[in-house]
Amino acid sequence: MNRSGTKHKGAAALYGKKLLMKGNEALAEAAIAADCRYYFGYPITPQNEIPAYMSRRMPQIGGVFLQSESELAAINMVFGAAAAGVRAMTSSSSPGISLKQEGISYLAGAELPAVIVNIARGGPGLGNISPSQADYFQSTRGGGHGDYNMLVFAPASVQETVDLTMLSFELADKYRNPVIILSYGLLGQMLEPVVINPAEAEAADKPWALTGAKSRPANCIKSLHLGEGALEKHNQHLHKKYKSMQQEVRCEELDIEDAQLVIVAFGSVARIAKSAIRAARNKGLPVGLIRPISLWPFPSQPIDRAAHRGASFLTVELNSGQMIEDVKLAVNGKSKVQFFGRTGGEIPTPEEILGQIEKHCPKPVTI
Repeated sequence: MNRSGTKHKGAAALYGKKLLMKGNEALAEAAIAADCRYYFGYPITPQNEIPAYMSRRMPQIGGVFLQSESELAAINMVFGAAAAGVRAMTSSSSPGISLKQEGISYLAGAELPAVIVNIARGGPGLGNISPSQADYFQSTRGGGHGDYNMLVFAPASVQETVDLTMLSFELADKYRNPVIILSYGLLGQMLEPVVINPAEAEAADKPWALTGAKSRPANCIKSLHLGEGALEKHNQHLHKKYKSMQQEVRCEELDIEDAQLVIVAFGSVARIAKSAIRAARNKGLPVGLIRPISLWPFPSQPIDRAAHRGASFLTVELNSGQMIEDVKLAVNGKSKVQFFGRTGGEIPTPEEILGQIEKHCPKPVTI
């Protein structure tokens, strides 16, 4: 039974067992396991497996799948469902996420929980459907109008996609705020073994939701604050919440203790970097990895600690240099930060990253 009291129909064949699943479909099933019962979306590659999967599964579990007439409509449908206190999700790819930005800002301003999935594609413009991390700024800097923040998670495997999707629904409810999952087609199309289990936590109490007011005062959900000083007071409240959200920082560290060069990479790029780091270590090069799992809040502290030890940094990204700005802010001038990136759907090889390590890492001292 799920928290709304309805059975996870068909779940017996899916949950608690190791399955080989495509990343996009595993994400969709993880949302269902997290009690998402409302999905609104519009087709765009390379995320189309998510709405296709939801169109099959939602009717089986008594949920709602609706292909909207546009991305703008989809995000506003999410707004309405979230205002009613139910778990809702939308997904799209980069240009579609751009169209959703106004609605995302409204969700943040009205303090409504929702999960927004971006299976990113190359850009700018129409670009292509190849792997890209060029939506980093869009995700971590809010993207829409106004002054707000969202938790942003970047999985590096299909299993982590499942785990972070379920976590995103819990944290969206906890903070009454939209959460972004930032992935891309490489991971969305990848087949890997996963285990999915239904959420065990009790449903969050939502006394603010618009569920009818026959026995309580009426609720009001809005982002319009016209009274003298009202908007500033609301923003101060929001930013106190955003400060508390910074405790949700997550990252992976590898071979950091003695590293004189630290690679910072997220998503599948970090997996490629691990192969290069193993090869570099075999050559005696003192290199390590920090992989941000939460892009906001950004894992500044481990980077700061490594900088204090005198390590330098190399960011590896599928863009022209975006996360490097957050690395530089964390380093705060204490050490050098270099960049290596590929764009247009080109993926760096372990050999290319190893070449960058050999270029920037101090050579081992031989006696």
